[in-house]
Amino acid sequence: MRLKSEIVVSAMIRRVFGLGGFAAVEKKGAEAAGAIFIRQRFRDGRETLYAPAPQNFFGEDDGGRKFEMRAERAEPEAIREMLSRELRFDPDLWLLELEIDDVADLFEVVKQT
Repeated sequence: MRLKSEIVVSAMIRRVFGLGGFAAVEKKGAEAAGAIFIRQRFRDGRETLYAPAPQNFFGEDDGGRKFEMRAERAEPEAIREMLSRELRFDPDLWLLELEIDDVADLFEVVKQT
């Protein structure tokens, strides 16, 4: 069984604060099953965008959340444009903003092959 998006986002925010970073919900989506997008901001002004991973990265028993990197250390305007397109497609998505250097322990990022 998959956890509700609201619970996943809340837990991630707590973990980021526990690691000394900052996290905020930039856009609240559907509580139960809204897609979660993560915007990671860096001190140099660049941003990385993580989006839900495609379903082929999930097994039958896999109830967790996995993400793929859509843009790495890009200019904020490029990230805004990508998110704008996503929001037109799915207005119920969550957008979580993180200010932390390393996200490796926060969520699983799949590698594209």
